[in-house]
Amino acid sequence: MATPIEFYFDFSSPYSYLLSEQIEAIATKYGRSVRYKPTLLGAVFKISGMTPLTQVPLKGDYSRRDFERSARFAGIKFTMPDAFPVSTVNVARALVWLQSSGSAKSVPFVHTVLRAYFAHNRNISEPAVLADIASELGIDANAMAAAVQDPAIKDKLKAAVDDSVKRGVFGAPFVFIDGEPFWGNDRLPQMERWLQYGPF
Repeated sequence: MATPIEFYFDFSSPYSYLLSEQIEAIATKYGRSVRYKPTLLGAVFKISGMTPLTQVPLKGDYSRRDFERSARFAGIKFTMPDAFPVSTVNVARALVWLQSSGSAKSVPFVHTVLRAYFAHNRNISEPAVLADIASELGIDANAMAAAVQDPAIKDKLKAAVDDSVKRGVFGAPFVFIDGEPFWGNDRLPQMERWLQYGPF
């Protein structure tokens, strides 16, 4: 069986949201699955010395325009959140908890959270919002709230972030296909060509 597409992302990354809305259809077309791997850009940026795109002089204004244009181009609903960026530590821990327990709700959780933030302007850093999302998906909200404070889950997320850094992930989305790295939503055409024809 073909290896899964490894999708490193941060829940506060607009481009991660845009790619997440497109990559599964392409993966299915070429007989692949997508493995979502959370990371924390705040931790990554401390190592790389990078700054959130929207906070970079000149680039910041352009990036906001590009988020919206890229979404329109792909036919994806997008609303720049009022609160941006936000801490995604708890929501990433929640995903790690779901994945660790083998929950079938893991992938729906990824999509629901990203859409809540970037399509519906819901502040995903707020515990009440995460509790609502859990309830919408039939996830035990109390169990999830306890899990994000569990030292074992905290350690698993830290290990996941460390793993992303070791693999060279410096931004999001960051995708590996058969070990080949692709950074950014705009690399989707190259990803599809790789999936269709192999290395080039």
